[in-house]
Amino acid sequence: MDATVALSLLRLAAADLAGAAWQRPSDARLVELALDAVLAGVESPSLTRLAGLARGEHREARELFARAAEELGLVPLLPDVLDAARWEAALWWAGRIVDGTLDPVEGLTLIVREAAAELDYPARLRPFVDALADAETQGPDATGQAALAAARAFVDAS
Repeated sequence: MDATVALSLLRLAAADLAGAAWQRPSDARLVELALDAVLAGVESPSLTRLAGLARGEHREARELFARAAEELGLVPLLPDVLDAARWEAALWWAGRIVDGTLDPVEGLTLIVREAAAELDYPARLRPFVDALADAETQGPDATGQAALAAARAFVDAS
């Protein structure tokens, strides 16, 4: 993961925190995102503190995340910036599907839920949407193959 992807994932988490309660990331997820970002070279005092929280300190995660988002200039969440973050995350997830570091069905679900649905199902992400829609009738192996094919095509076209 590089700093651009890490910042995109942090932007998505910030957007989710501003949304409905059921879609908000857990405190543990915020710590995980912070750790990934720090390891990718993103620097912020609050982000570093967040990344180092022990399990018993997770109650501080949301406050530290909010501070880190401000320090990194991730807020306010402007629609065009958030859309760019969704595209960046989709490309990263697709790349991980292709290189075998992300389960194809899990990656497919992330791309559809976090990018395609939020971007109003753009044509470039339609193969992922179609593959997920066919998942019930195709089974996990065929769905994984469809996800891998969609990911390869998406990465190659980007």
